[in-house]
Amino acid sequence: MTQPIWGPVQQEMSDLLQRHPDDVPGVVDLLAQLQVALCRVPPLLDGNPLADFNKLYLTITENVLERLYAGRFKDPAFLSRLDVEFAARYFDALRYWTEASPACPGVWAGLFHRIPGPDARALPSAIAGVNAHINFDLPFALVTTFDHLGSDPVDGSDQHYDYLQVNDIFADEIPGLRRGYLDRWQLLIDTMNGDLDDWWQGEMVEYTRNVAWRNAQKIWAIRHDLGALDKERRRLDNTATGLGKLLLSPFGSFLQ
Repeated sequence: MTQPIWGPVQQEMSDLLQRHPDDVPGVVDLLAQLQVALCRVPPLLDGNPLADFNKLYLTITENVLERLYAGRFKDPAFLSRLDVEFAARYFDALRYWTEASPACPGVWAGLFHRIPGPDARALPSAIAGVNAHINFDLPFALVTTFDHLGSDPVDGSDQHYDYLQVNDIFADEIPGLRRGYLDRWQLLIDTMNGDLDDWWQGEMVEYTRNVAWRNAQKIWAIRHDLGALDKERRRLDNTATGLGKLLLSPFGSFLQ
């Protein structure tokens, strides 16, 4: 008999992934419950590379929710819907993987394959998850969100302003999150580097999210052409998959 993908938490994962959150608190709750389950997946347990990404994603989403409660966004309906649509793509990828479905995007499959180890490293794994979620999932989540709200992805709009606010959340959270993935000797080197590592990783997140916005505008223009849409989906998946392989390769260990 084939070993279940999630080992002893297979049923728990299956049950959790039957949920489809329709608001940001629901997304936070599901991410938190997934974190508990992922840290019990053998053989790596809390060293599970997907748990490293999920922890980062949970922290960022909790920050988004705090800003929503504080009234920090110009168009909270947009940001809330985007958060739900964005998370849905991650949950769908997990569900496809759990069901051994070929519908699982290649970029996510590349990270999921690393769950048994043994060469998973925390920071490259988290960044590989960010790559999958931003470079592949985010453009389509934006398109679905704008379609749902009946508006367009326009530069300089209230929606674009709120979208860019999330860059600030990453900038605030990256230093603490990144150091949480480092060993003691790596923390020493990090201290010697000063703010350099935090700066370039923040710049990379900002650049990547700007590219995702541009890709969303491109997809928006072809959204009714199913052939062109599928071609663009495959292109983005292939590009993100290639980058993910690089991040999870021995070269990616330099990130650690």
